[in-house]
Amino acid sequence: MTSLGVRRIKGYLMLILVAVAFIIIMIPLISMLYMIIKEGIGILSWEFLTALPKPPGEAGGGIGNAIQGSLMMVALASMISIPISIFAAMYISEYGGKLSTITEFIAEVLSGTPSIIAGIFIYTLIVLRIGFSALAGALALSVLMIPTVTIASYESLKAVPRSIREAAIALGVPKWRASLFVILRSAMVGIGTGVILGVARIFGETAPLLFTALGNMYWNEGLLEPTAALPLLIYNYATSPYKSWQTQAWGAALVLLVIVLLLNIGVRIIARKR
Repeated sequence: MTSLGVRRIKGYLMLILVAVAFIIIMIPLISMLYMIIKEGIGILSWEFLTALPKPPGEAGGGIGNAIQGSLMMVALASMISIPISIFAAMYISEYGGKLSTITEFIAEVLSGTPSIIAGIFIYTLIVLRIGFSALAGALALSVLMIPTVTIASYESLKAVPRSIREAAIALGVPKWRASLFVILRSAMVGIGTGVILGVARIFGETAPLLFTALGNMYWNEGLLEPTAALPLLIYNYATSPYKSWQTQAWGAALVLLVIVLLLNIGVRIIARKR
């Protein structure tokens, strides 16, 4: 057999292996999506999305307070995380030195930290002093979001052509001003992608909120009180002995899945424009 024939056989074998691996990966994903849609689609309604939960055994009720709590904590976590992450990424990318190397290393380590560790950290630091609250939940989520956005922002800033930096400095622009108004603006699309990825990651986190937000059955009226969230509601309802709550857990899981899916689609759209 000629070398060309051998290469073709190897190519076909690799193609078959890749196809088999793809099918193996897709089976659990498709099974999960099928089950969530099958079990959760029947309960979806406007009332389900906007009403408060009902006591165990009563028909009806919804997840409105959980959606409100998730949006509140994710928004607050984003307000905390985004400025810190962007400035940390700018320092790593533009200034260098030992401190920037240490900062990059810390961001990489934190990106792989289990989410429950963030919950325990904020529980020890905040909850033991002021109690369970939306603020504590947002701080725990921000601990998880900061490394994700920092690394994505750093990669985007690093991808800005060196000629843009040199042109700004050649015009007499101070380095801090060139970094803030020229280089940062050139990398905004990539930074936006990182922000959406960070939001998508923290939206479904449950472990940190068990230690910080705790959850409740009512509308949230402040940052310093226990707060409901979609992941908490799914966990509590799915492990309850009540059939009505288990059904609502499937519906809440479908809502959470759609939110995360839309965020990931947004990342794809932004990445294509980039």
